[in-house]
Amino acid sequence: MRAKLPQIILALIIISVVLGIATLMLIALKQDWQDALLWVLAAVLIGSALLVVTMRDIIRCGLAMIVCFLALAGIYTLMGVPLLGAAQVIVYIGAISVLILFAIMLTQTKDAPSRLVFQTQAGAASIAAVVVAIVIALAVSATDWGEIPRRTRLGTDVMSRILFEQFVFPFEIVSVLLLAAVIGGVFLAKREPGGPS
Repeated sequence: MRAKLPQIILALIIISVVLGIATLMLIALKQDWQDALLWVLAAVLIGSALLVVTMRDIIRCGLAMIVCFLALAGIYTLMGVPLLGAAQVIVYIGAISVLILFAIMLTQTKDAPSRLVFQTQAGAASIAAVVVAIVIALAVSATDWGEIPRRTRLGTDVMSRILFEQFVFPFEIVSVLLLAAVIGGVFLAKREPGGPS
């Protein structure tokens, strides 16, 4: 328990900083509650994404991934696209994440090795992260934010019409991807204990 105490204290400090900034946005800066909620959801999204890639317990990584997907669904809903938020919850949390957790539990591998394979590529990954951060910073600084006077609300009927008329092929590709995930889960579940792994 004492080994986990610094992690708990760090998590409480981060949560208090995020909630403090959200409270400052609401009270002192007189901003909309949706802006403060976006700040909180973005912090939860980034924090849980960092937990997914840094924790060694794979089951807890899967649970952190579910929290990450849930925060993203909340951001979609705040953006005015509740259909996309609902699809995020149904497809990613309800299907993909649960399937990944079942696959992890069925393979009976809980702890990762101390030196993971992707940790040997930390140098290249950090360079790629810096390049992506620079591209995002350039895109944000080049955007004229004054042109967007209000949030755009997209109705469910319009969104579904666009999805099923203009984007039928990508929608079907996603369904094939889900079918492949289900077949992989069944394959992992039906594997013989002494058979090939």
